[in-house]
Amino acid sequence: MTPLLEIPTAERLAEMFRTLSDPTRLRLIAALQDGEVNVRQLAAMVGISESAASHQLRNLRQMRLVRARKQGREVYYALDDEHVLDLFQRGLAHIRHD
Repeated sequence: MTPLLEIPTAERLAEMFRTLSDPTRLRLIAALQDGEVNVRQLAAMVGISESAASHQLRNLRQMRLVRARKQGREVYYALDDEHVLDLFQRGLAHIRHD
């Protein structure tokens, strides 16, 4: 029998899914599937302002779903690791499944 989740683990998992429950954040994750992109490009790809993109990316970064790298004045974002991509792709496959 699989053990129940510890309460702190369940709370962290629920918080991660709450973070992923926003369509704009999911679109940002989708835009990062192929690799690192700067904030200006991400905003244009998703169709939001740079300020809104930065705000949403901050939320994703706090949950360790994306990571940031600064180069001069530009901030580049990438998915934090392969688990984020896997989670996104599996969720997408699930909702697209007939």
